[in-house]
Amino acid sequence: MLAMLWPSAALWITAVLLTGRAEAQYSSDQCSWRGSGLSQQQGSVEQISLHCSEGTLDWLYPKGALRLTLSPRLASAAVGPGGSSSSGLITACVKPSDQFNGAQLYLERDGLLELLVGDRIESSPPPRVRCFSRLPGERLALFLQATPHQDISRRIASFRYELRGDRTARMSLDSNSINSEDACRPCNDTEILMAVCTSDFVVRGNIRSVEEDENLRAAVIKVSTTRVFRQKYALFTGSSRLASRGEIRTLLQCGVKPGPGSFLFTGRVHFGEAWLGCAPRYKDFQRTYAQAKAARQIPCELPVD
Repeated sequence: MLAMLWPSAALWITAVLLTGRAEAQYSSDQCSWRGSGLSQQQGSVEQISLHCSEGTLDWLYPKGALRLTLSPRLASAAVGPGGSSSSGLITACVKPSDQFNGAQLYLERDGLLELLVGDRIESSPPPRVRCFSRLPGERLALFLQATPHQDISRRIASFRYELRGDRTARMSLDSNSINSEDACRPCNDTEILMAVCTSDFVVRGNIRSVEEDENLRAAVIKVSTTRVFRQKYALFTGSSRLASRGEIRTLLQCGVKPGPGSFLFTGRVHFGEAWLGCAPRYKDFQRTYAQAKAARQIPCELPVD
C-alpha cells in the first residue's frame, strides 16, 4: 500500500445516503471506456467520466495519466439485506485483468493516494479484486498513472468496476479487508425476508459439492436447483426452470460443507459470478415467511410451497 499527497481531489464517486431502512441502489446499465495513450503527451492527465454503476476501462499503450470520475445514474432507493440505517456506506470494487500492466491504479481519498493495483510483470500472479468504501463527506477518485517503459506496444491497463450500496460486495470480493465473523454469520429473519426481495438471485436447491478456488480464496458451492424464483443473469441453467445447476461462491473461512437438505440460496452477482448472501434451510425460511405473512410484515410476495 502506498499513500502520498496529491493536490485537490477533482474526482468524486457519488452516492446517496440511506434513510430509515432504505438502501442506495444503482442502475444496472453497463458502460465502458477504451482509449490509447499514443495520443497523450508524457505527463498529461486526461479527465474521464463514467456514468454507470458497472463497466470496464481499457487503456492501450498507457502514457501520461487518467483521472476517473464514477458518477452512476442512481435508481430509486430500495431496502436490502445488511443495509445500515445511517452509515450511507457505498462500496466500489475494481477487478484488474489478468494481464494488467503498464500502469498503476490509485484510490484518491481526501488528498491522499493509496495504491490499489501495481504495475504487473509477466512472472507475477494475477492481481486480485480490490474494494473500497465511501462515507458521507469523503472525497474519492481513481487515478491511473502510466509507468515508464521503453516498449509500450504490448502494455494494456484494463479493469472492470462495480459500485454497490450493500455490504456483500466487500465481503464477497475483498476478503483481506473484512471481519470473517460478520461475513459468515447467519442472517436473521429480517435479513432473510429482505434478501428474498432484493437479491440478484433467489433459488431453492441442494448442495452437490463444495470446491476451493485458491486464486479467489473462495469456496465454490455446486448447486442443483429445484426451483429458480428469480435470477438477474443466466446463473442457473438446465433443461427447465425446475431442474438446473449453477455455482455460488462464498469466503473460504466460512467453512461451507456439503450436506443433506434443501436451502433457499440468495445473493448478489459480482463481475458475472454469484456470491452467497442469506442461505437458510428451506423449511426454516417457510416458517419465517409464514409467520411474517400472517402478521402482514412481508416486504414482498414469494410463491412458496
